[in-house]
Amino acid sequence: MKHQRIHSGERPYLCKVCNRAFRHQGNLITHKRIHSGERPYTCDVCNKAFSQQGNLITHQRIHSGERAYTCDMCNKAFSEKNSLIKHLRIHSGDFPYSCAICNKAFIQHGNLVIHQRMHSGERPYTCDVCNKAFSLKNTLISHQRIHSGERPFSCALCNKKFSLQVNLRRHQRIHSGERPYTCDGCNKAFSVKCILINHQRLHSGERPYSCAICNKAFSQQSNLIAHQRTHSGERPYICDVCNKALSVKRTLINHQRIHSGERPYSCAVCNKAFCQRSNLVKHQCIHNGERPNTFV
Repeated sequence: MKHQRIHSGERPYLCKVCNRAFRHQGNLITHKRIHSGERPYTCDVCNKAFSQQGNLITHQRIHSGERAYTCDMCNKAFSEKNSLIKHLRIHSGDFPYSCAICNKAFIQHGNLVIHQRMHSGERPYTCDVCNKAFSLKNTLISHQRIHSGERPFSCALCNKKFSLQVNLRRHQRIHSGERPYTCDGCNKAFSVKCILINHQRLHSGERPYSCAICNKAFSQQSNLIAHQRTHSGERPYICDVCNKALSVKRTLINHQRIHSGERPYSCAVCNKAFCQRSNLVKHQCIHNGERPNTFV
């Protein structure tokens, strides 16, 4: 009887809340929990509750580390069958979800939906504090940490905390010394990809950021922003000791050393210390037989 409903299309079990119909009574019971909020299946490790037993079983693999589904091509293992199915498309080259506007194809339907927002401009996720809107839910969650101050990602070596996991990964490279991004022009290696991109412009001469007032071009956006303050007169960085205002954050840091007496740059030959790296470089000319100008 139940099987015959697949052929007949009969759906005799109707939800009284939303009128959705189901072939099997068990599916209706599970569906009703969406409306009632009932979550009868609870994890005995962390007490997280679920509306379906299958979701609980999948969740428990987080604690057990079980990965029951293995790719027969590369032996990568997964805790969920759907994750394996999606992974297999990498090997097969199957990209079944295609954008109707630009024909870009995707392995997962969810990625297509996200991509289509580039064309539509849709931003369905809105911050309830500042009303800023985002196209991705994860981006909203990350943004909300600006307001809450939450930093859930912690370095196991120095306990420094971060609001984004990607920032934690970058930080961990300070400890490990890992520099996975290498310049193909000079083989210099970097820990962060965007720093490599900026570095490569030294070789290419590319200056993609141009001032709208004087047309001066820069290789980095931050340098353009700093330059634009010469036109606007903006000085957003203020010394908390003497209230002097400066247009560049690095200049403020150097200035504050006048008050603190900090001299972090030391000569390896005579141990004389300086508050700015440029003054150390000038000083080192003395040991090379040159006589530079006055130092700070």
